[in-house]
Parts: sequence; structure tokens; C-alpha cells
Amino acid sequence: MRLLHTSDWHLGHSLYDTSREAEHAAFLAWLLDTLAAREVDALLVAGDIFDTSNPSAEAQAAWYEFVAQARQRCPTLDVVVIGGNHDSAARLDAPDPLLTALGVRVVGGLTRSRDDRGLERLLVPLHDARGQVGAWVAAVPYLRPADLPFLPEEVGDRLIEGVRAVYAEVLDGARARREPGQALVAMGHCYMVGTELSELSERRILGGNQHALPVELFPEDVAYVALGHLHKAQRVGGREGVRYSGSPLPLSLSEASYVHQVLLVELEGERLASVESVRVPRQAEILRVPERGAPAMDLASVVKALQALPPAEAGMVEWKRPYLEVCVELPKPEPALRRQVEAALEGKAARLVKITPQYTGTGLVLAESRPGPSLKERTPEDVFRARYAQDYSEPLAPALLEAFHELLTQVQEEAS
Repeated sequence: MRLLHTSDWHLGHSLYDTSREAEHAAFLAWLLDTLAAREVDALLVAGDIFDTSNPSAEAQAAWYEFVAQARQRCPTLDVVVIGGNHDSAARLDAPDPLLTALGVRVVGGLTRSRDDRGLERLLVPLHDARGQVGAWVAAVPYLRPADLPFLPEEVGDRLIEGVRAVYAEVLDGARARREPGQALVAMGHCYMVGTELSELSERRILGGNQHALPVELFPEDVAYVALGHLHKAQRVGGREGVRYSGSPLPLSLSEASYVHQVLLVELEGERLASVESVRVPRQAEILRVPERGAPAMDLASVVKALQALPPAEAGMVEWKRPYLEVCVELPKPEPALRRQVEAALEGKAARLVKITPQYTGTGLVLAESRPGPSLKERTPEDVFRARYAQDYSEPLAPALLEAFHELLTQVQEEAS
């Protein structure tokens, strides 16, 4: 049977106040075409459907329109969706009766009651082209600290061991239900050991990204693991069948070089046969002047480089114009910086979304004087660490950071 693995759509996302609505619409239309053309049996969406826990009406409309279109165009398609750390578990779970009637299984979060009924929601049969059950999915959504069983301190890291216990329980439930010849598949939205983050767009999860989960969480009898959270597509622990699909769109300027894709997974009986990367067409490119890794440029050189950029073509659609970040080396503050940059870009195709000045009067080598993240790019943990360092000289205790993340999770859930 054939699965398609995707994640981290982040519907409702804006890049420096520029809406991505049209780009997301183009991706979802392409995804529908791909599902039909590649005769996919099951679609697995591994979390972060939305960019925030309180998505806009437009973002929610895009999600429900996709579900309706998928059901119309691919009537036999199984759809399994789990909640991510950006999603509101309650919001995703609210339309469960309606979506279940449409044959779509959405698991926004764990139920508070750990009974057989709660476990049943996480166990999903997948059907092949003949309508026979070909695999069972252990669909585990993003796990908040409150979702984990209480474990004694002697077990080690209680967060990691709590997650291990949840996955073990759900996978055991799937094993008990599957029959010979049926594959075992897992889904998760988490951060795994040995993977690469995009710091500017991935919110720290599960007590912070220092709580990386081991790949041994998924035993060898699991044919495929569809993961979400990391926007850069990658394998985990060198295992072909444990994958992050990555986000379908670049969600920060730093992700311009990422391969944005979905993964087409072929199962033969109980085993993984192949994994194919299917590139998602990029609708709007991301440019940087100077290019990443190139030497810094002063203002005159930057202006000259901007004037050399391609002009806007007649009838060019606004949302397909390239995003542009401009980095400029300055000896002192330049009040007219934005005006000069915008003047150089007049008539050009590129859309200016960020200007990053680098000042040379710090006494540091330029490579050491890279500007820190702006306030928009700082995470709550960044602010908490900076405030703690302002008042205390001793290192931040892991237990205190863990308590901070538990409080932050509570606040985010209450806000949703």
C-alpha cells in the first residue's frame, strides 16, 4: 500500500507580516493533485496544521476545504492527522464526530481519561486499494507534560521516560490489533536525538528541545514512523523508515535552502519497501543580499546589488514575488537606510521583508558581531533565560526551566 507523509503546514502563517494564504492554497491544490495522481491509499499529517492555537477564520476554512476536496476526489483515501505543539488540541478535536463520519481521523491531543476508549482513538486501521486493512497506525499527538504518566525520579529523565511509556502503550495496542501481513506504522510530533533544528521558526517543545527523544522509542518492528515538528526534512538515527517530512513551505528566511517535500511511502506487507521524496513546487523564492555565506557589504555595495536585481514582470502576481532580506554593514546608525534600500528596489520583483544592519564599531571581528534575533524571532524561553541571567549569576537549573515550560504550556492552552 502507498502512504503520503506530510507535516507542519502552519496554515495562517505570516512571514514578517506578509500573509502566506495564497502559497498555502497553491500547496493544498498541488497536494490534492498528487494524492489523486499517485493513487495514494492513506494521507498522514504529522501535526502543526495551524500556525497558532487560535487560527484565523481563513486558515480554518482552508483546512476544512481541503478535507472536503480530499474526500470528493479520493473517496477511498484514509486520512490520519495528529495535533502539533502549535495546534490547539481542543480545537482540532472539537469536530471529531463530523470528521469521523467523513472517514477522517484527527487526534488533537490525549484524552484525560486513560481508558480503552481513549486508547482506541489513537489506533487507526489503514486500507489498501482493495479495501483490506494493510496497516495499523499508532497516532500519537504532541505530548504535553500533563499528558505523561507520573514516574519516580529514579527512572531518569521523567519527561523522556514518560513519553517512552505513552508510545509503548499505544504501539502495544496496535500490535494487539494487527494481523499477520499488516504493517505497523507510528506517527508523532516531537524532537528526536541527532536532528537539526530551524531555530527561527520551531517553537521549543517538551520542556525545551534539550529533551531530545531517542530513536529507540520506535522498535524495529515499526515499518515506518511519520514525524512532524522539524521543518528540515531528515532521517532519524540513520533509519530509512524514521522520517521528518519537513514543512511544505519555508517558514523563516533561514529555511530558504531547505528541500520542501512530501514523502511517498511504499509498504509491502509488514515491511517498508521504499520512501520517495516528492518536491513541493516553491511559489515564491527567498533572496538575500548579499547571499548567505558571502562577505558582508557596505551600503553603497548593497544599493548597487539591489539595483541589479531583476525587474518585476508585467502582470506578475503579487504573492509570487520573491521575498528579500537585505544585510548591510554600517559604521554607525543610518537613519535613511530603509529609504535608500526601498529606492533601489523600485520597479524590482523582490519584496523587502527584512533589513538587517551589522555594525562594525563593536571591536569584534564581523563574523563575531552577527546581530542577535529580533524580538519577533525570540522564543519565550529566550526571554526567560535572559531575564534569569540578569538577576542571577548561577546557571539556570533544569528543574526550573522544566517548570517554566509547564506554565507556558498551560497559558498557551488557556489562551486557545
